Amino acid sequence: MAAPKLLLAHAHVPGIREYSVYRQHGGYSSVEKALKNYTPDEVTEEVKKSGLRGRGGAGFPTGMKWSFLAKPEGVPRYLVVNADESEPGTFKDRYLMEFIPHILIEGMIVSSYALGANTSYIYIRGEYAWIVDILEQAIAEAKANGWLGKNILGKGYDLEIYVQRGGGAYICGEETALIESLEGKRGNPRIKPPFPAVKGLWGCPTVVNNVETIAAVAPIINMGGDDYAKIGVGKSTGTKLISACGNLNKPGIYEIDMTCTVEEFIFSDEYCGGIPNGKRLKACIPGGSSVPILPANLLLKTAAGQDRVMNYESLADGGFATGTMMGSGGFIVMDEDQCVVRHTMTLARFYNHESCGQCSPCREGTGWMYKILKNIEYGHGKMSDIDLLWDIQRKIEGNTICPLGDAAAWPVAAAIRHFRDEFEWHITHPEECLTRNYGLAHYADALVPA
Repeated sequence: MAAPKLLLAHAHVPGIREYSVYRQHGGYSSVEKALKNYTPDEVTEEVKKSGLRGRGGAGFPTGMKWSFLAKPEGVPRYLVVNADESEPGTFKDRYLMEFIPHILIEGMIVSSYALGANTSYIYIRGEYAWIVDILEQAIAEAKANGWLGKNILGKGYDLEIYVQRGGGAYICGEETALIESLEGKRGNPRIKPPFPAVKGLWGCPTVVNNVETIAAVAPIINMGGDDYAKIGVGKSTGTKLISACGNLNKPGIYEIDMTCTVEEFIFSDEYCGGIPNGKRLKACIPGGSSVPILPANLLLKTAAGQDRVMNYESLADGGFATGTMMGSGGFIVMDEDQCVVRHTMTLARFYNHESCGQCSPCREGTGWMYKILKNIEYGHGKMSDIDLLWDIQRKIEGNTICPLGDAAAWPVAAAIRHFRDEFEWHITHPEECLTRNYGLAHYADALVPA
């Protein structure tokens, strides 16, 4: 059964980016409902009822996060939207901002009202330069039509929204590094506590949520939290945007209701339409580059033999031994011709480059992992390198201020756990590996001992 479309219902309506068209299709009705019928605390309660979980990766209950916000008298509170979408394989937030920007602005107004924030920010990835103009145009249209500014809808509530462009640093996707950058400082993560809900932007209570999470607040208020919670299953309520890419016939953005099985998502014509050229499925990274890769047999079935479902609980079933994470919904599919070692090396290079360098396990360990993987990939590897990689990732995980260390360690650990034989093959068959992946003539010098 097709999933209900809550965020993408009008995605293909001509001109939906413009205020007039968006308004004709029910836009900003949640703002009217919230400000006219609910107190701020009642809006938060509706979000709690909905069971909405953060769509940026961690999956923490949104309403609960809002309820942690400190509310001291005379101190401003802030909502910051994390639009620093830099996770390899993830591009759903870009789609919302580029093609349906008003749904984010609408969600921000309702959320800011619930939080008692009179100034809110969108911190956007530096590489999304063209989207800044789209968002600022949407904000200007919303303000011109009375949805922003002073005394919105005559209810005595004031709100201004600003867009801040980041410098292109993946680390600023971590909420405290984002706050540091927004304050004009180097984007290094902060030690917690204090948490942003108590001491965030400029030392004031702050909530940071990602684009999809805040956009989902609009349909939640329109339909009611209880009805939203009926979509999906268990603690995986509502709909989820998935960025599908890799070896697929129909890559793109899909909105699912989290009862969809992984097999259905990959192979049905409704979604990704299978793998090109009749190739077999080898593996998949289901939640963006930082979550563990799974081989085909564990991707389609849990360890208990049940169908793996596209939701938080089912993907995590069995822990990292046999499961993975929903993460940010970056669904990267690999066919039988893909080289796991090569892809793991590419990810290790990314995390080494993006480490802020504040914590020595991450600063040094990500570089070591990349160098060792590069040696294995280019024909210089030793069997002892596999265990050395395992030891390094184990000493990075859980030993850094922010989760970037974990994000760098998990892909390496999962690749070794599930594809150790492929690592061994690279070490014992270097010429075949180089010929298959690159063409030996071009990389013949890689066979010279390091």
